[in-house]
This record gives sequence, structure tokens and C-alpha cells, in this order.
Amino acid sequence: MPGLSQVDRAIVPPNIVFPQDYNAAYDLLQRNLQAGRGDKPAFIDDRGSYTYNELERRSSAFANVLRDRGVQMEQRILLCLLDSIDFPVVFLGAIKVGVVPVAVNTLLTPDDYRYMLQDSRAQMLLVSEALLPLFEPLLDESSHLKSILVSGADEQAENSLCAALAASNPECVIAPTRCDDMCFWLYSSGSTGAPKGTVHKHSSLIQTAELYARAVLELSEQDIVFSAAKLFFAYGLGNGMTFPMSVGGTAVLMAERPTPEAVFARLTEHQPTLFFGAPTLFAGMLASADLPDRDQLSLRYAVSAGESLPEHLGKRWLEQFGVDVLDGIGSTEMLHIYLSNQPQQTRYGTTGVPVPGYELRVVDDDGHTLPPGEIGELQIKGPSSAIFYWNNREKTLATFNGQWVRSGDKYHQDEDGYFVFHGRSDDMLKVSGIYVSPIEVEAALMTHPAVLEAAVVGREDADELVKPAAYVVLQRGHERSEALATALKSHVKTVLAPYKCPRWFEFVDELPKTATGKIQRFKLRQAAAV
Repeated sequence: MPGLSQVDRAIVPPNIVFPQDYNAAYDLLQRNLQAGRGDKPAFIDDRGSYTYNELERRSSAFANVLRDRGVQMEQRILLCLLDSIDFPVVFLGAIKVGVVPVAVNTLLTPDDYRYMLQDSRAQMLLVSEALLPLFEPLLDESSHLKSILVSGADEQAENSLCAALAASNPECVIAPTRCDDMCFWLYSSGSTGAPKGTVHKHSSLIQTAELYARAVLELSEQDIVFSAAKLFFAYGLGNGMTFPMSVGGTAVLMAERPTPEAVFARLTEHQPTLFFGAPTLFAGMLASADLPDRDQLSLRYAVSAGESLPEHLGKRWLEQFGVDVLDGIGSTEMLHIYLSNQPQQTRYGTTGVPVPGYELRVVDDDGHTLPPGEIGELQIKGPSSAIFYWNNREKTLATFNGQWVRSGDKYHQDEDGYFVFHGRSDDMLKVSGIYVSPIEVEAALMTHPAVLEAAVVGREDADELVKPAAYVVLQRGHERSEALATALKSHVKTVLAPYKCPRWFEFVDELPKTATGKIQRFKLRQAAAV
């Protein structure tokens, strides 16, 4: 079964035409092997470098491990893996034989994993050795789990993934999958409550690569890509696996947490040309005493997603390194970025323009399309949309409306076609009958030199009227005080209308976030209501 031809890949079609039989893993690997890139490094992790030929052999060996252990086509396996070569080996190997990998966040609790094992009905668990203790109390509880393999375990250890691969046939038969078949799941990050199993089809991986990575980022086989965002969620999966593989590039993987120091080490050692992060990380990097000079890096672009990038952070990064941060927005439901600033067209303070192949609209509460300048909910139509939420009909119907997907984000489009973020639909505040964007207030607060991070939510006053409340993390060297709170209030009033200014200020050590760096404002709202 052939992958997309070189002719198909020479242009950016709005709708890629897929063959009748299509397997996403086969496509991603064979487009490189058939192009003569078998000996080229596909991945570099903390232990070494691995070629496309080696990735092909290892992933086929894992495909046969699944078949030998009785895991059937369309059954699920749960992946709780730190970023290393084992993640793409397992993910792609499963897809080759039509088994559905379910990648989950590596920073959750045993209760979360208990839910996901039961909800997905996973037949096998793939887990990194460092994370195994979190699962040990759960292994006897699952009525579906048949076996477990441990990444990073010594070849002599029980349930060693390494040993299983070494004993398996490195050639496999590709399953007769179709482009609309269920391919993999990702659980939503939980920024608005309980996670949902988001089901994606085979065609979606290459759609995001063709329409965003190649069309917008101009990714090529010469690029070295490093994503601080991890492979277990949608943004990182594209950045760190699908995108570089789609063009024959090389991806740098890092198992440890993406601290500024760890990120700087990879940027200087491996000299990636594209770096993917989130606003929180960009802020921490720019505030670090270890910030490298621009001549120490080889970046073409940096990319930010997960939260709206404050204008001042983008400008500071450009001043420091001489390359733009392309701020964009995507979602687990759409798999990757569908709205983004573009090279040579970056406008800080906006999320840019639609990615080629996607349609966007801003609608009011009744679903009517709004004119430029008016705030409403952003909806998306595009080829990488998920099929549904597993076992959750109510949420599926609420989010997937025909070809349109509700983002839950508030935006307006300006006269030039750029989209400006105003927060989540459930984050928006109505103060004195006027909508207030928490993002706008947060951005104003973060221009004060004492503020490292800020989050704004609604809190009721004595009259049960909603007013803004700010939770603030201070820069090093600044102390909490009533005088500082007063200074912050005055600062906001110099740039925003008085009704937008926070009524209350809470100084905190850190903001509650998902593992992907998104601020969990629903937790702050709960705290504000107490």
C-alpha cells in the first residue's frame, strides 16, 4: 500500500486524496524509506540516535508482539510513556496492525489511570519504568488488561519491552485499514473538568503535517525539531513525531520535565531549527539567568500554543533571539494547530489567521456568524477533526455540530482577518453588563515588572455581582504586600478601562495547571467561590 506520492506532496491541497486502503504508520515510515532516508536519524533521545530503518524494524517487531499476545485489530492499548524512542516504536507499531494506541498524560494520579484503563478497556499497558509504581495497585483491578510491558526495564527484567522487541520478528504484515478507521485516542487535558477519550482517524496525522507543518512552517528534511511539549498530547504528538517524520526530518526527544535549564541544554547541544513550547515555558526561559545568546542557537522559528501568548513575551523573544514566536491555537479535538501566526506575517497580541485547509467562524449564542470586531465563540471546520468522544454521547453532540467543531474559546476577528483571543467561553466575565476578557487583564498585569504569571477569574462581591479577581505569581526579588497590590491595580488602570481592573489580588506560589501547561481556571473559580 503506497503512501502519498511525491506529486501529491509537491503542493498543498485543501483536501488530500487518500487511497482506498490507508495506514498512517505505513505512510509515515515508507515515505522516508522509499526516498532513501533509511540511514538518516529519525529520533534522538536521552540514550542515543535512531535511524528510520531502525524505527521501521522496531515498530514492526512491536506489531508482532501485539499479534503474538492476542491483541486484536481495533482493540486498545494504553501508553503511559516518557518521551523516548519507545513511544514512536509502540505508537506506530500498534497502528501498523490496526490496534489503537491510547496515549495518556504521564503526570496524573493512580485514580486518573484507573479511570482511563477502565474507560478505554485497554488490553495491554505500556509504561515507563519510572511510572510503574503508579500502576501496580491497579493491575489486578482491570477486567480487560491482559498484559504489561515496561519501557526502560533491563532486558532480563520481567515484562521488559526491550526483551519482547528483541525476541520478535522485525517484519510485519500491515493491517487492511482505511483512512476513516479509528487510529488512536488522546484524552483531553482536563482544563475544563473530567478528561474525555478523543478518537482520531488514520487520515488525521498526515493532514496536520501537510497543512500546518509543511504549508506554514515550511518544514523539510533538513530540519531538526525539538518540542518541549510532550508526545502524550495532541500538540506534542505532531511537533515531536508526525511533523518531522512527514518530511524526513529529525526529532529530539527529552524524557525529563521541560525546565528552562533542560530546554536550553537541548537547544544548544542539538541545534534544532524549530522549537515548540507553551507561553508559561517561554516566560520562564526569558526570566532565567541561564538564557543563552542568540548566536548559541540555530532556530528558524519558535512556536507557541496551549495558551494565548502575551504580546510582550513574543516581542522579548524576538529581541533576544532574532526569530519570531508563531503563536497558534489547536485542540485535542482538532489534533493540532488550526489558527496561527504565519512567517513574515506575525502580529503579536493575536492568534493569527486560519491554517490553510481550515475554515473558522465566530458565532453568537444562537449560532449566527458575527461580523469583524464582535466577540463570540470560535468554531472550526477541517479535515483533522476527531470522530467523537468515546462513551460520551452527550459531550459529543455538544462539541461536534456536523462539520463544525465548537472550540469553547471566545474570539473576535479584526478588519485584517486576524483573530484575537478573549478566553474560554466559561472564563469570560460579564462586569456591569459588559464582557471582560480575562486574557486581556492578565496581559496587562504581566507587563508589570513584578509579575511573572497571572490568572483572572470572576468572584462575586457582597452584592452578588461578578468582579475580576487576580491570582499573581511574582518575579524573583519581589515580596507580597498590600502596597504591591495597590500598585498593580493602578498599573492595570493605566492601560485598561477601570471596570476591567481586578477588585481582589491574591499572591500565590504557582497557578494550577494541567501537565500541558494550561491554567486550570475552573480550580481558581472554585477557590474564589469558597
